[in-house]
Amino acid sequence: MLRLEGVTVRYGKVPALREVSLEVRAGELVTLIGANGAGKTTALKAISGLLPLAGGHIVFDGVPIANARPREVLARGIAHCPEGRRVFPELTVRENLAMGAYLRRDRAGIASDLERIFAKLPRLEERLGQVAGTLSGGEQQMLAIARALMSRPRLMLFDEPSLGLAPNLVERVFDIIAEIRREGTTVLMVEQNALAALEMCDRAYLLETGQMVLHGNGRDLLENPHVRRAYLGG
Repeated sequence: MLRLEGVTVRYGKVPALREVSLEVRAGELVTLIGANGAGKTTALKAISGLLPLAGGHIVFDGVPIANARPREVLARGIAHCPEGRRVFPELTVRENLAMGAYLRRDRAGIASDLERIFAKLPRLEERLGQVAGTLSGGEQQMLAIARALMSRPRLMLFDEPSLGLAPNLVERVFDIIAEIRREGTTVLMVEQNALAALEMCDRAYLLETGQMVLHGNGRDLLENPHVRRAYLGG
């Protein structure tokens, strides 16, 4: 479904990604792990059209999307749930969800998707008229996920979905991501909680200083001595 080939991204003259290649197959949950500054967020932003490529190719469902505008990437079926939640703080929950569906014109489909989201995340329905900036961190994360789902994506990009959340909420967020995948949406997830990410994914990639150094299924990386020593504390 998604393929990166030799992708290079620079901030000025400094390379953030250096000839990175990866693939995500339809129906998979794939995770990117690595230390802070390894290039994980940069990779997701490059896919979403938020950062220009200095080299390489990105192909989604057979169509080149490298350097496409973010609106075009979203229209093709890729939604991005960013690090730090990034809800619209001065808009209500209802308005944030409407922003997620701003490219859609199918009112009946939007209403149906809202019902499914409220069944999954009932607190959002209770908070519909509340300004998003006044929600708790966990509620804002649920809203960010729901807003991305409102575009009815085929591929969801998650950037550090557990960041800053209490342990019980971390477990809930991972359960929701697993459910999204079971319902048919492909997932590419950046996550610093390497243990949880590797336990739930189909395949994983390890980025270090902007380069891809390891890849394999989740079990392979869980048992890899370098991964255990550097990222799992063992």
